Amino acid sequence: MIQEKLNGLDADEIGDLHVATSYDTPLREDAFLLDDATKMKLIEEYFGKIMHTLGLDLNDDSLKGTPHRVAKMYVKEIFSGLNPANKPKVKVFDNKYQYGEMLIEKNITLYSSCEHHFLPIIGKAHVGYIANDKVIGLSKINRIVDYFARRPQVQERLSRQIFEEMKKDLGTEDVAVVIESKHLCVSSRGVQDTDSSTITAEYGGKFKDNEVRKEFLAYINQDYLKE
Repeated sequence: MIQEKLNGLDADEIGDLHVATSYDTPLREDAFLLDDATKMKLIEEYFGKIMHTLGLDLNDDSLKGTPHRVAKMYVKEIFSGLNPANKPKVKVFDNKYQYGEMLIEKNITLYSSCEHHFLPIIGKAHVGYIANDKVIGLSKINRIVDYFARRPQVQERLSRQIFEEMKKDLGTEDVAVVIESKHLCVSSRGVQDTDSSTITAEYGGKFKDNEVRKEFLAYINQDYLKE
């Protein structure tokens, strides 16, 4: 079905229409045969060729280290979530307090990259769940968001991946994820709209109930600490 929709679209149309092709991040089977050092060496070489093609002087003191810096940034930082070895180790704990209401981690800083143009996605994630037998350490929620964000992404997929990981770790369907972000592929190129933002949401279990969802949205849209 997806392939049928893509037929007849050129590369620019696919990017501008924000087309996603899969729930899983598209990776080749041999994606991890090369170690990080080898990947950085190759990316440094390739990016140097891009800069050279653009007419930049790589002998300049300010530019000559750029290919190495970009390669290191790609592998060790902004795309580090591609490597399963970097996936956070999540531990859950028995819910000894018998807490049975919502637990929400809101305003989680999110930095990702649009897979269509490799430009930044900058925003906030709000993740909630209703505690059952297990609870998760608060910082682990942030780490789950960060791990899946640090790869070329489409925001709809990112929301799903965070949602599914939380469900798996907690063993419950009662999970909610909302992401609001700005896409620099929208604001710095193409239509160049600097004011719009993109919101995606995933709801499971009790959060599909209208009243429960309203309660969750009320929490993430108000700053209760100032009341």
